[in-house]
Amino acid sequence: MTERRKAATRLEIAREAVRLFADRGVAATTADEIATAAGISQRTLWRYTSSKELCVRPLLTYALDFVIALMRSWPRDRPLAEAVAGKPSSRADASADTDAEALRDLVLLTRTEPGLRAVWLQVHHDAEPAFAEVIAERTGYGPDDLQPRVQATLLNGALRIAVEQWAWGADPRPESLSRTIHRALAIARSGLSD
Repeated sequence: MTERRKAATRLEIAREAVRLFADRGVAATTADEIATAAGISQRTLWRYTSSKELCVRPLLTYALDFVIALMRSWPRDRPLAEAVAGKPSSRADASADTDAEALRDLVLLTRTEPGLRAVWLQVHHDAEPAFAEVIAERTGYGPDDLQPRVQATLLNGALRIAVEQWAWGADPRPESLSRTIHRALAIARSGLSD
């Protein structure tokens, strides 16, 4: 299989796992059910992941990888915050709406499912060095220097909290994810001055 096909399979497994977890809960969902829903064998499922909770990781990394790639390609004369806060629908991927719905379902589950919460937090933890690297490339610092690491942590935290706020909100007509991210980044930019 090509890497692109493997990535598509991982993403499909993640989408189906989230759908089943949202319907039944993590404990009541079997690996065999996830495999069947994704159109693969259970043996193949285990080639892609080591636990049913980790099945969802590609959905989370897909979104963060997109943001990192966008940041890397963003014009140097424009602030990185503009790249990060851009509309999710600006992606060329036609599955953006489906993924947004699956992401919302998944982040909702992180409130009550400790295994999924651990995956959510680990994915964000793993993204910080990549954010720091992009920031360092643009600022002339090394990726392990204090400034890009702190800025990466602020960015990462703002993104994580924005998605949680968007997913966990009780408003029947919530604001868009893009708008929530814009607000979170504005708060992060204002720092601790208040």
